[in-house]
Amino acid sequence: MIISRRWLRRPIPLAAPIPLAAQSNGPWGNDDNVGPRNPWSVPPSAKRAGAKPTALDEFIRRARGGGGGGGGGEGGGPHFPIGANARMLWLLGVGVLVVIWLVLTSLHQIGPQQRGVVTYFGRYSGMLEPGIRVTLPAPIVNVTKVDVEQVRTDEFSRDGGETVLTGDQNIIDLAYTVRWRVSDARNYVFEIKDPQETVRATAESAMRSVLATTTLNQAIGAGRTEIEARVAETMQQILTSYQAGVQVQGVSIKQAAPPSQLADDFNAVTAAQQEAVGNLNNARSYSQQVIARAQGEASAFDQVYEQYRLAPEVTRRRMYYETMEAVLAKTDKTIVETPGVTPYLPLDRARRLQEPNAAAGGTATAQPSNGGAR
Repeated sequence: MIISRRWLRRPIPLAAPIPLAAQSNGPWGNDDNVGPRNPWSVPPSAKRAGAKPTALDEFIRRARGGGGGGGGGEGGGPHFPIGANARMLWLLGVGVLVVIWLVLTSLHQIGPQQRGVVTYFGRYSGMLEPGIRVTLPAPIVNVTKVDVEQVRTDEFSRDGGETVLTGDQNIIDLAYTVRWRVSDARNYVFEIKDPQETVRATAESAMRSVLATTTLNQAIGAGRTEIEARVAETMQQILTSYQAGVQVQGVSIKQAAPPSQLADDFNAVTAAQQEAVGNLNNARSYSQQVIARAQGEASAFDQVYEQYRLAPEVTRRRMYYETMEAVLAKTDKTIVETPGVTPYLPLDRARRLQEPNAAAGGTATAQPSNGGAR
């Protein structure tokens, strides 16, 4: 870059000197149009016209003045110190907030079914019984309320059931519920991070562990009661080892069925099993009836044998008559005598038939011989 010598010889003009009056009034000058004007002051034209200062001007003046005296000023009328009033309001508001904070954090209402776990700077300090209790305010002392009487119920079912593998390598859709409550409020608050999630995970683990040693027929049949008891016992053992402060009330299986794709086949198998059980029960009933009849006949034979030992001839004849009566009761019988053939009838009817024949001179009578019927 080349600079001409003519420009180098030209003198540089100096700034005009600042008037003394403007220098004495500060960087903003004064109000007499000398130098720069103070942007926070009232314009001179407004002063000459008698205009009153605005609310912003009044606020700035009081803030800069720090609560001046009580004489009349530009705004007219007496001025009161605003700093003292503001401090009073601030102190009153802070006092109200402190009282509210003390009441809310120091008074604790513990219900009949609740227990209050007290911590002193985060460390366990004690337990609050039901009632209205007073402690130090927070954050020095914190109280956590725990319901120790409420029985909580967790349901385990997704899309109609939870898929579980049984011990005989079969899959079933399972839906069940777990009931539990808090037994130790201190352990419930401090020993485990998320008690509810821990109980759910423990229930799922215990159910799968028990069903891994159970057959399909037991799971969907009469073995549900045993499974529920084993799952509850396993859950309690795990939670006790965790010191979770939780007591398991019970486990209820709501649904235990094969998958929907195999429902028809399992229903057919179940129907066949029920039919087999019914046939087995019928066979057992029939066998019991036959055994009872045979035992009765044997007892009757023993009684007859005792009578036979006492009177053999009489007993033999009686047995013969009874046997012949039982044999001939269901057949047509005819007694053949020497004079002719006479149908066998009861004695009273035979006599009525023979009486007309005797009156007519007939001599045929039906007299059985000692040899019996022929």
